[in-house]
Amino acid sequence: MPDATPPLSAIAPLLAPVTSLRGVGPQVAALLVRVTGGTRVLDLLFHLPESFVDRRARPTIRGAVRGQVGTLCVEVVRHEAPTNPRQPWRVVVTDGTGFAELVFFKPQRAQALAVGARLLVSGKLEQFADRLTIAHPDHIVPADQPERLPAVDPVWPLTAGLFPSQVRAAMVQALALIPPLPEWHDAALMRREKWPSFPDALRALHMPAEFPSPKARARLAYDELLAHQVAMVWVRNRERTRPGRPLPGTGVLRAEALRRFGHALTASQSEALGEIDADMAAPSRMLRLLQGDVGSGKTLVAVLAMLRAVESGAQAALMAPTEILARQHFRTLEAVSPVPAVLLTGSVKGVARRNARLAIAAGRVSIVVGTHALFQEGVEYRDLGLAVIDEQHRFGVDQRLSMGGKGAAADVLVMTATPIPRTLLLTQWGEMMVSRLREKPAGRVAIKTTLHSISLLEEVVEAMARALDRGERIFWVCPLVSESELLDVTAAEERYSALRQRFGNRVGLAHGRQDSALREGALAAFARGETQLLVATTVVEVGVDVPEASVMVVDHAERFGLAQLHQLRGRVGRGEAASFCLLLHDDGLGETARRRLLLLRDTDDGFVIADEDFRIRGGGDLLGKRQSGQPGWRLADPVEHEGLLQMANRDAALLLEKDPGLVGARGQAVRVLMKLFERGEAVRTLRAG
Repeated sequence: MPDATPPLSAIAPLLAPVTSLRGVGPQVAALLVRVTGGTRVLDLLFHLPESFVDRRARPTIRGAVRGQVGTLCVEVVRHEAPTNPRQPWRVVVTDGTGFAELVFFKPQRAQALAVGARLLVSGKLEQFADRLTIAHPDHIVPADQPERLPAVDPVWPLTAGLFPSQVRAAMVQALALIPPLPEWHDAALMRREKWPSFPDALRALHMPAEFPSPKARARLAYDELLAHQVAMVWVRNRERTRPGRPLPGTGVLRAEALRRFGHALTASQSEALGEIDADMAAPSRMLRLLQGDVGSGKTLVAVLAMLRAVESGAQAALMAPTEILARQHFRTLEAVSPVPAVLLTGSVKGVARRNARLAIAAGRVSIVVGTHALFQEGVEYRDLGLAVIDEQHRFGVDQRLSMGGKGAAADVLVMTATPIPRTLLLTQWGEMMVSRLREKPAGRVAIKTTLHSISLLEEVVEAMARALDRGERIFWVCPLVSESELLDVTAAEERYSALRQRFGNRVGLAHGRQDSALREGALAAFARGETQLLVATTVVEVGVDVPEASVMVVDHAERFGLAQLHQLRGRVGRGEAASFCLLLHDDGLGETARRRLLLLRDTDDGFVIADEDFRIRGGGDLLGKRQSGQPGWRLADPVEHEGLLQMANRDAALLLEKDPGLVGARGQAVRVLMKLFERGEAVRTLRAG
């Protein structure tokens, strides 16, 4: 390893397009980009093998084991040309212990093998009639050039039209371009883990002389995880050290809000509020995530934080992802807040919208609730002190940070009603401090969850008939059949039609493609009890508070994300009546789907559900529908490498605590690492340094 850190320009060849490699023209480059996900030479190097083929076995023809991969040292005896063009071309070979056949369906390769030539031939050894065969040998090289035959062959993921030989030829060149690099990991860690260097790890995987040790893959995974964690911690530190202002509050408005609320805070709410208060009292900006399980009371905590900002003479804004949820938050505020709030959503138009914007700009309104329009151009604040973002749809890091841009020194509090697994907290929310609400307020009743095969639908409908006759109210949620909202609506409308034939005007319908006024009317009619059974899509997942609803039926529950099912279940159990959640599933339920639904049946702890579901299904599609803003992992698997992720988080925090500007020897090396992995805003800032 060199003593001095090379300039970032030293890695320029790795950042060059793959077309800079010999033999990689536009057509091959397009195929490589398809499988590697990037256009750079480095993207090719990060395209790791999915498995390896061991070609070190050198059996004789007589001693060969059928069904295994082996390498034979043979001499060509004769060619057996096919009499029918649809038959293969056969080349008979021998090693003195017996005879074997090399089988080719494309004769050009076979015809190049001269009689009497001595060869090393490697492939899968099979039996045809009474003779050992190798169909389409993977490798054929002259016997006196064994170095051309890989002892262990990487198996890279391919695409139609791309061949292993093309990847290998490009990979040999790419590996030769890796410059001498500084070691960005702590020396004690390298000794303890016995990890190879970054270049040696790549060579061990792409051009192995023997089966690669897991150490090579672990080292590269840690490289990616550390780059990500340094970026996350750096962004968090930058935001928290940006000039802000203390918002000390007086406690007067908050005390009145709690009096109107009429219940004491839970221990979790008090703890979270204390953490938020400490952040708001500090002279730096707050950047905090408030996690609240279903029914944990996170909205009340947010309202109290907003009132602290108002007590300090500033404004506060609460942004929700949908108008339904924005209106729900607005009703909560109206019920407890001593100061008036204004609602600004897409349905607020004309004079009402203009008056609201003027009142916000003049400071006549202290609290604003709305959708993303709150942070769009044209909405100005006199003095925004706190931006609260209800993060039903996850945004990327840069998007989250920009939400506070309407106030130069505004604190930012992000709320999520979806419990997030510990791993995802580090990989996708690592730039934020975290407060968790684990308790539920007193009075929330337990919800009994049961599983039912869809073949028992008629029995479920009859049970719902008895519940309706008792005056109960029921949600019936239909699934997202595909990524088409139209199909989603079709499923809901078909179920609505069938249930309406059975129960008449007691059935209502709400879905995302309805006019907002019609949808709001359906929800309001259900809340007033004018309808008793509401057929809906996931528009009722959040922001619908009907304490009288005591039954949730989920149609084809296996098609939902587990965290999403947990959210839907939380729509009931808000009143005093015993509550139930019925999960209808396909008859041929797979083992993984059954495990997931049984997990939901057996626990109502959202954090346990989130962690277990993450392990069952992996990181993709965690919250039901696939969300944007998730980092794409090339070398690491946050589930498999969770221990390394925790280690990288601690390592990054300690590194930036000791060397905030990354100017020391290791810090300079980490700059190279960040450049290699293109880690967001931190990379752009370090580039200027």
